[in-house]
Amino acid sequence: AALPASLPMPRLQSDPALQQALLARLGLDPARPAVAFCPGAEYGPAKRWPERHYAALAGEFAARGYAVWLLGSKKDHAVAETIVSLAPGCCVNLCGRSDIAEAADLLAASRLVVSNDSGLMHIAAAVERPLIALYGSSSPGFTPPLSPLARVLSLNLDCSPCFERICPLGHLNCLNGLVPQQVIAEIDFATLAGG
Repeated sequence: AALPASLPMPRLQSDPALQQALLARLGLDPARPAVAFCPGAEYGPAKRWPERHYAALAGEFAARGYAVWLLGSKKDHAVAETIVSLAPGCCVNLCGRSDIAEAADLLAASRLVVSNDSGLMHIAAAVERPLIALYGSSSPGFTPPLSPLARVLSLNLDCSPCFERICPLGHLNCLNGLVPQQVIAEIDFATLAGG
């Protein structure tokens, strides 16, 4: 059957008291504005924006006074550690330190989310946070973030979307070529500062 012309947007609620308790448990300063990065992708590396790009973006946010939280599962811990090492003092690795409901609370507590096409990207959309969704081997035509607050970035190369776990051409140009400056250009820092 054909899909309805208008699909309802998914919505998740986050309890502010639970958010505050979680921030305290993780040693995060609730007074400091935060952005959340979701650098993992369960499907494979062809959906992961390069660690060096996330690190450069973390440096930009840290220079503007933001805390940068790296969120994901235990499987994403090593990727996040690489980002931390490339951007010393700019971000905190929270991968594997929260369950999925707590990750939703952390996303809801952030001012902005930058994410690969992943489960956490969809959760960020559902908790109604401003979101920049990065696409490489997958397509926003099939798995878009369902939120009016989301902006999709994709280079739309001839070789993408390939839907492969690993770049079949060995260059991952679809994500390597999507540079941090393109993400920064999508961010309204004045609006973020206002909360």
